[in-house]
Amino acid sequence: MNVRVRLFAVQRELAGAREVALALGDGATVADAWDGLVALHPGLAPGRESVRFARNGKYADATTPLADGDEIAMIPPVSGGAGGDQDPPHRILEIRDELFGAAILGDLADRLATPGDGAVVGFLGRTRSTPGTPAPGQEVEAARHAGRAVEGLEYEAHESMALAVLVEIADEIAVRFGVERLAIVHRTGEVPLGESSIAVVAVSAHRAAAFEAARYAIDETKARAPIWKAERFRDGHVWIGHPARTGPQDA
Repeated sequence: MNVRVRLFAVQRELAGAREVALALGDGATVADAWDGLVALHPGLAPGRESVRFARNGKYADATTPLADGDEIAMIPPVSGGAGGDQDPPHRILEIRDELFGAAILGDLADRLATPGDGAVVGFLGRTRSTPGTPAPGQEVEAARHAGRAVEGLEYEAHESMALAVLVEIADEIAVRFGVERLAIVHRTGEVPLGESSIAVVAVSAHRAAAFEAARYAIDETKARAPIWKAERFRDGHVWIGHPARTGPQDA
């Protein structure tokens, strides 16, 4: 069978490619695809413990069987959505490649709130100059920049899969907190210091549910959505993050 492997962030840099075509035997699994990839690009091998896998846009474990034509995404540690026409009117789930400021919180609230809503909770994530936690395998590069201020950030995403994860998170929020009106908007590309990288707005009749929904939205997006962040310094960059969580923390 023939499959297509997609690479992102630090893996893309190590392999020098965004996609790799593999020919695998019948009955091959995701683990076999990883082994085939490492055979071509041995420099990827040390990252295995922190890698998560996706098959055709959904998280999968290493034992998942493959079929001809499958797309396998190797998911390095994530930082933590592409807008979709399928979004219901009470949800705004987007990935944007253009800047947005604090005014987005009001814009999103105006689009979501109804006369029956008594609470709007917004969260705005901004880029900062202090370094974060380096992704596994990036410790040496991070040490090289120790004591320096971050000069800018860059975000990369597996856009279709990120949107699917945001839909899952929104569905979970509706069940857990009864909050149906929700917005999650994430940047990609270069984001200067002090600019917004993510906006979350939760709207409901009562404030407790809106607060809980907004916190869950940002925490789960950062932990699960395949979105990566690189901190840029004068003479290099460091990828930031932790191994992706493939579902809710208490699932």
